[in-house]
Amino acid sequence: MAEQKESSVLFSLKELMNLEEDRIKQEEADKDRRARQEADAKASAERAARDAEERRIREEEEARRLEEMRRKEEAARIEAIRHGEIEKAKAEAEHKSRMEALSAQQAHEQQLAALNSDQGKKRLKMIVGISVGVLLIAVVGGGVALKNAADKAEKEKIASEARIAAAEAESKRLKNTFDEAQKREEELRGSLATAKDEATRAKLEAELSKATEQKKQAGAAIRGGGGGGAAKPSGGAAKPCNCPPGDPLCSCL
Repeated sequence: MAEQKESSVLFSLKELMNLEEDRIKQEEADKDRRARQEADAKASAERAARDAEERRIREEEEARRLEEMRRKEEAARIEAIRHGEIEKAKAEAEHKSRMEALSAQQAHEQQLAALNSDQGKKRLKMIVGISVGVLLIAVVGGGVALKNAADKAEKEKIASEARIAAAEAESKRLKNTFDEAQKREEELRGSLATAKDEATRAKLEAELSKATEQKKQAGAAIRGGGGGGAAKPSGGAAKPCNCPPGDPLCSCL
């Protein structure tokens, strides 16, 4: 009986030791699993941060490229309009001068024809004087027309430069809005990645959605050449255009 009791005690002790060893192994396995999970979470967070940084860099490069391309296109368009307006003014002035010279020449020829008649010397002197006067008026008129055309072209150049400056200021404002929205978006993404509770995450997600929408609107305005104006109504009769002639930024064009 004593041997059986001793065997039973030894068996119980052995079972307890086995259970303790199993518990220790389980704890170590749990500890290893948690360590792997934490390492995986850290690696995922680092990958997400790298991806976000790379995406931010790509978006900034794309925004700069689009802005530069839009600026060059706008400058080329305005320069083409300005050049066309100057050439048009010069052509009109030259045409007017030629017509005045042609009229003066025709009048002179008519007066010369009248000299062929048997008229007195006084009439001849008077006609010659009138002819000279008409020619002088034509020359002076042509010079005045050319000067007026040059003055008009200079005024239009100044107006075009003012519109260019205004367009560049608007473009800079839109770029600043885009950068601020993008910076806010990145800050919210970082805060969202470290948020602990659902209420905070929901608030951050709402703010992130708003910031993303603001960035999209600013980017669309930049790509659209400034944007910000009211859209033209579709359908119905078109509204009258009240823009000054030759305005390159006129919405009626």
